[in-house]
Amino acid sequence: MSGFDKVVDSYEKALEGFTDNMTVMVGGFGLCGIPEGLIEQVYKMGCSGLTAISNNAGVDGFGLGKWLEKRQISTMIGSYVGENELFEKLLLSGEMEVILTPQGTLAEKIRAGGAGIPAFFTATGFGTQVAEGKETRNIDGRDYVLEPSLTADFALIKAWKADTMGNLIFNKTAMNFNPMMATAGKITVAEVEEIVEPGELDPNYIHTPGIYVQRVIKGNNFEKRIEQRTVRPSTKEA
Repeated sequence: MSGFDKVVDSYEKALEGFTDNMTVMVGGFGLCGIPEGLIEQVYKMGCSGLTAISNNAGVDGFGLGKWLEKRQISTMIGSYVGENELFEKLLLSGEMEVILTPQGTLAEKIRAGGAGIPAFFTATGFGTQVAEGKETRNIDGRDYVLEPSLTADFALIKAWKADTMGNLIFNKTAMNFNPMMATAGKITVAEVEEIVEPGELDPNYIHTPGIYVQRVIKGNNFEKRIEQRTVRPSTKEA
């Protein structure tokens, strides 16, 4: 990796400098759009004491659920935890701190962090446990809560396609939290399915400009597991 060429050829290089006790954002919604290879590499590295910022913590044995197996996460900041029994166990036992955040507020906290906005007022959560210990203010007759923004040492994201300069295109709903997290990490690492040369991506369709991305790695063997597969029974007679 040199100059404007941000491509690295190994997961070790992609996560160079990643250590214990860091704050890390991980893209994805459920299991959709998660950086599977980067998650696996952190799992292999065994880094601990992590503050993880993600919509949810994967499922048992997959996604961020693997980090939970090794007790790598000390604090989890997310908005949904319903698919992971181990998550519940760690929460109730006090082994892991959990900061539940309304999903829209979580998204805005990340977006604001990437935009350099330290905090913002939102009506969501006023009068609930979400607002405990936070500044509140009445503005034009409505009550609001002051929410601090979020940034991270590393942002691990998943994109569909990149050029070697780090410009990214996401695939449909796999976009989810990934673009905003790309802006909020001191070091943003993008795991992608395809890498092309500069100029091959239509600039009108680039979702994340390369200025926000420090490293790009081409992933392989994406499982793209479906979190809950539901099918309708056949109505045809045998």
